[in-house]
Amino acid sequence: MYALSIRHLYLIKGSFPRILDLIYWPTIQIILWGFISKFFTMYSDYYTNTVGVILSCAILYDFLFRSSISFNMLFLEEIWSRNFTNLFVAPLRISEIIIALTSTALIRTLIGIVPAVLLMSPFFGVSILDMGYALLLLFLSLYMFGTTLGILVTSGLLRFGPSFENTAWSSLFLLAPLGCVYYPISILPEWLQVISKFLPLVYVFEEARSILVNNIVNYDNIIKALILNLIYFIIAVAVFYFSFYGARKKGTLVNMGE
Repeated sequence: MYALSIRHLYLIKGSFPRILDLIYWPTIQIILWGFISKFFTMYSDYYTNTVGVILSCAILYDFLFRSSISFNMLFLEEIWSRNFTNLFVAPLRISEIIIALTSTALIRTLIGIVPAVLLMSPFFGVSILDMGYALLLLFLSLYMFGTTLGILVTSGLLRFGPSFENTAWSSLFLLAPLGCVYYPISILPEWLQVISKFLPLVYVFEEARSILVNNIVNYDNIIKALILNLIYFIIAVAVFYFSFYGARKKGTLVNMGE
């Protein structure tokens, strides 16, 4: 597991374009949403802290997005470099591969998110760290969900091959409207609200807005999100195992990346 993690960290460390790519998009997104938030502040009094609420939610969502994409990218790196077969020749269990990719994906995510978080205060005078210790639980919940999506996408890659790659980029965009990232769940039609309540994202972002607007931590939302994440994570790992053994039985693992 350590060797697999080090391999990907060396790829990042030895490539300035990779590091720039990790930092560039989160930073640009925070700056863009920051100026949009300042514009909203001039014409709306819905939030007393519009910039802080929108920017904090943008950071949380980007952390989720980076968590999922980082996991997918590490897996795709193995396919693009034609190292996929070697990976399963090595004495690595499936669980060890998942753990190695999950831990390395966290490092990739932090490389992109930390500079964006640091820029919030000098640019816009707000800080997501003002949310206190509850922020750690929100990040944990989002990372679990991002990893879950990453595992499901890689399961699709195992089952359907590199043609499933586009799903890696689109999966979170499909869920974002239901996740109520920038607006309360009451905005959605009632029938969509029922579906949204099965997503841990709703509870995470509702809690984030509650902390920022009312300075109240509702641990019920956090616990609901963590329970849902744990259930979905277990399902995702089971799907991954099923896809792997199905691909091995059909012999498609050997041709992966060809």
